[in-house]
Amino acid sequence: MMNTFGNIFRLTTFGESHGDAIGGVIDGMPAGIPIDIEFIQKELDRRKPGQSHITTGRKEADQVELLSGVYEGKSTGCPIGFLVHNTNQHSNDYDNMQDLYRPSHADYTYTYKYGTRDHRGGGRSSARVTISRCVAGALAKLVLKEIGVSITAYTSQVGHIALDRDYRIYDLSKTETNIVRCPDSKKAEDMIKLIEEVKAEGDTIGGVITCVIKGCPAGLGEPEFGKLHAMLGAAMLSINAVKGFEYGEGFESITTRGSEQNDIFVNENGRITTLTNHSGGIQGGISNGQDIYCRIAFKPVATLLREQKTVDKNGQETVLTAKGRHDPCVLPRAIPIVESMAAMTILDAFLLNKAVKM
Repeated sequence: MMNTFGNIFRLTTFGESHGDAIGGVIDGMPAGIPIDIEFIQKELDRRKPGQSHITTGRKEADQVELLSGVYEGKSTGCPIGFLVHNTNQHSNDYDNMQDLYRPSHADYTYTYKYGTRDHRGGGRSSARVTISRCVAGALAKLVLKEIGVSITAYTSQVGHIALDRDYRIYDLSKTETNIVRCPDSKKAEDMIKLIEEVKAEGDTIGGVITCVIKGCPAGLGEPEFGKLHAMLGAAMLSINAVKGFEYGEGFESITTRGSEQNDIFVNENGRITTLTNHSGGIQGGISNGQDIYCRIAFKPVATLLREQKTVDKNGQETVLTAKGRHDPCVLPRAIPIVESMAAMTILDAFLLNKAVKM
């Protein structure tokens, strides 16, 4: 149940961390869109493990294979099936976890819900299944490019090291110039050093990713239960390790007054716009044409390479010593996942809006 995301642009995913493959079926892809397979692969490469010394050491090519829905380099409008084979599983690393409940993992809840679980790498609960989101997100980006919408996410905080909340003061084109994917080179160095320190201690750390959507047309989203920010929030909160979501000024807005928060409308060369964008590009649940920006909080990765107390399936107290290859901080590899969820959400809202107007 609930392995499908979206209304018109729909992604259904399948696969487990240590299974044969991760894959999916995308339905609702508009026809006639040029399919840039190199771009799709590049998006997967931004997510794949083994990128640097601050990510997991698992080595996977994550080579995507499109099975259907593309002819002569363009989408046909039919379902696009795809596969990414797993090639570097070390399932034996998880043998000692088969009968234990790892702290803050989905082991206990999966077992309680289904009566069974795949303990190898977390099975279906593994972040490896986000491969499918990145493939679908890359395809959504190709469609959004046709209508002038761009999406950029970046690491804005790791632990206590944080960038200014105003994304406009940074050159976001520099996000990919360092391994932590932060547009401020000095802050990036500090973030990397902190992750290195945490990794050396066998520990993990969390942080915040900021996502900026430019060129989004006004009118997307519904006024009641289909609010655009609610759609974005649901999309982001479905990502592994995400603990919080805010858009616009978010929680910071509570310290100001309405006279400071209101976005005043003006006529700018015959075009109605606003002087400020405290609303984050969404008012009344509907996009207003301004930049949409949001922040997503990620908790520290739950797997620690140090001893942790826990219990086994019989409730007996024991000690877990995790093995395997794990990220000390998930943020650098989560950037393309955040962008993908934003792209799928905006495209789905765009297609819904076209359907309502027809």
